[in-house]
Amino acid sequence: MPTLPTTVGLLPPRHRGAVVDTLAVCLLAFFATGYFVLAGADIGTGMVLPYLGGSDGERRLVIASFAPFFLGNEVWLVATAGVLVGCFPVLEGELLSAQFTVVVALVAGWMVRDAGLWLRGRGGGLRWRAGCDGAVVGGSWAVALSWGWLLAALFAGTPERTATAPVGAVTALAVAALFVAHGLGFAGLRLTGRPWSRAHRLVGRTGPGRSFALTAVLMGALPLFAGPALDPSAHTADGATLTLLVPVLLAFCPLLVAAQAWTWHTFRHRVTRPSYL
Repeated sequence: MPTLPTTVGLLPPRHRGAVVDTLAVCLLAFFATGYFVLAGADIGTGMVLPYLGGSDGERRLVIASFAPFFLGNEVWLVATAGVLVGCFPVLEGELLSAQFTVVVALVAGWMVRDAGLWLRGRGGGLRWRAGCDGAVVGGSWAVALSWGWLLAALFAGTPERTATAPVGAVTALAVAALFVAHGLGFAGLRLTGRPWSRAHRLVGRTGPGRSFALTAVLMGALPLFAGPALDPSAHTADGATLTLLVPVLLAFCPLLVAAQAWTWHTFRHRVTRPSYL
């Protein structure tokens, strides 16, 4: 059976271009959906870190629940940005220019959050760790709210300008609440002891498994509902660029999925102590 790149190469130029364009759009949707479903879990858990962890040790336990995953989850965002830059350069330029303020807030929150996670164990005092915990919480909220404000413009069909304050604020809060619910479901699956009890209290009778599955579907739907406003199929790069990039990206997909599956399988057990190694 011929490989996909070979099969595409056998098509007439007109059909080949349509297939490659469609594959580029599907790759963008695939990576964006994967990011929201997977990274939404650790971002949401970080948002409720003060609630789940009443003490320094409990907060360390909560961080240990998503620490093995957050870097791998962020790869999906890097892949999304790579597809956007490589396959849709005009769309990338227009979107970043129109949503510059929101994107800066999102990236700043991302950096602050990751800095808190990386530096928490580098200091020796409670104040240092409390400051890092604050960075994790504040950065997580900044990321979630920024995504909500950005999605508000896309849901409204106006990607060329930032959403107005009322619409942007309401959408940002709604999206942030979804991040929180997703994180609580994840925490209910990963934690033990008092942090687990606090997560389970808010998850309710549905149980963490069903709650996490439901919020995963909703998180994955966010970029799919926002996609039509961008109309990526009308902003693809030239055929030669797509013919070069799309097969490489398709070959990258199984590696990313396999690495993600290995990580989730390796760290599948509930966290019982503030370490995951």
